[in-house]
Amino acid sequence: MMRRAALGLALIPALGAAALADDQPAAPNKGEAELAKLLEGRVAGQPLRCIRSLGSGQPMRTIDGTAYVFGQGDTLYVQRTTRPQDIARRFALSIKRLETTSGVEICRTDIAETFDRGLGVPRAAVRFEDFIPYTRVKQN
Repeated sequence: MMRRAALGLALIPALGAAALADDQPAAPNKGEAELAKLLEGRVAGQPLRCIRSLGSGQPMRTIDGTAYVFGQGDTLYVQRTTRPQDIARRFALSIKRLETTSGVEICRTDIAETFDRGLGVPRAAVRFEDFIPYTRVKQN
């Protein structure tokens, strides 16, 4: 009985340290740091259900474990998805459009899947969230 009490008392400082560690903000992961750098000098706009489709002038960037970023120039559209941990550069993204009102948009309701680039086999289904536009702030 005495041994158990001593062990319990020895764990109290360790538990307190763990609780304090949980109160500390987590360091941003590599993907979040990459996204923050990409969005420097831009401000977030209202979330959008759809964005214009990718064309030859509209590249898509994949930021591992974080987001897909569509577009270039003054406005970038960030798509975090419901499971950002499944986002990886080594996987290709295939989008099947469901909302074909104009045929030139990608929408949150579209079906998307990732494929292993080397093997060509499906990896995971992707559920989009709203697209967040980030527009470059004009300097005076």
